[in-house]
Amino acid sequence: MIFEHEIPSGSKLYFGESARIKREIESVAAQMLENLGFEEIVTPLFSYHQHECFEDRKPLVRLNDAQNHEVTLRADSTADVVRIVTKRLGRTTESKKWFYIQPTVTFPTQEQYQIGAEILGGSFEQIVRTSSMLLEKIGARPVMQVANIRIPHLLNEKYGISLELLKSMHIEQIIKSELPWIEQLVKINTVADLEDLSMFPDDLKAELEKLKNATEGVSYEPLVISPLFYAKMRYYDSLTFRMFEGNSLLATGGIYTIDGVEAAGFALYTDACIVSKMNKGSK
Repeated sequence: MIFEHEIPSGSKLYFGESARIKREIESVAAQMLENLGFEEIVTPLFSYHQHECFEDRKPLVRLNDAQNHEVTLRADSTADVVRIVTKRLGRTTESKKWFYIQPTVTFPTQEQYQIGAEILGGSFEQIVRTSSMLLEKIGARPVMQVANIRIPHLLNEKYGISLELLKSMHIEQIIKSELPWIEQLVKINTVADLEDLSMFPDDLKAELEKLKNATEGVSYEPLVISPLFYAKMRYYDSLTFRMFEGNSLLATGGIYTIDGVEAAGFALYTDACIVSKMNKGSK
């Protein structure tokens, strides 16, 4: 029996303090991003192309349009922003910097409000600075985890380590691969650990150098290096970052390529930020 006051599990309800904090976070974000030269975009809730972003299509909520073509509810904003700006808006705009404030929806009934920004042709350093500046403005200084998606791909494609092991981070099994440098790779955790890369083969060394150079350009604390982290979104192809407060993921982003367009972007998870501010306010 479903009672009149019940809402589906995973859906969102804001009232009183949580609604006020949500409005405040979104207002601060919009003002800051506009001041930095970003233009706002609100993408359709329905999409034909969301399946291209996800390795696992189970999270997609599927429907059909009037011509019986399959559409899905918006489960990710990044790909649609890039495609709409480059293919639909085209010559009508010269802006390379866009932001959005909107929810995503995944199966079965999971809503997640996000504030995101995309810079066409942007750099990793640009997008990290923008996201960390925004988090600071709303009173958060989370731990930043930096990774390079090319490293787990190389480990899989060239050195025979199962992608499933890397996705699940089974460290003991990964070390059993008996590669002479694998234990040193697993132990990398700080920027200082990237100083001496001489024991690694040249292809891995090049990707670790990218991590080293990126962290030097970012100059953020607290920061950890996670060379084995695997980003599950298909479009990420190089440097990525995540920002944590305790066990809560507040933001994620990186550099990526969609339909040949190179860009950098991040998504701030509004609901986690609301909980963070409410918890700090109660102390």
